[in-house]
Amino acid sequence: MAHFVYILKSLKDNRFYIGETADLERRIFEHNEGWVKSTRDRRPLVIVYTETLESKSEGKKREKQIKAYKGGEAFKKLISSDSN
Repeated sequence: MAHFVYILKSLKDNRFYIGETADLERRIFEHNEGWVKSTRDRRPLVIVYTETLESKSEGKKREKQIKAYKGGEAFKKLISSDSN
């Protein structure tokens, strides 16, 4: 089953949230409805990057890798790429 790694940007504070899910549409809905504690006070959120992976373990590994990039040049390059 495919898994997705995603980056959301808060339109309220311009900060980013990195996550992983099997159901991207549902997960984005949950974030914007305020059901996710870590992003509740940062709504609205918009998707700035998505990546499809083949398994949950690959998704978790990639999520961790992107979180390690956060704030660095690799992260900036990722969110500014036109290949989303």
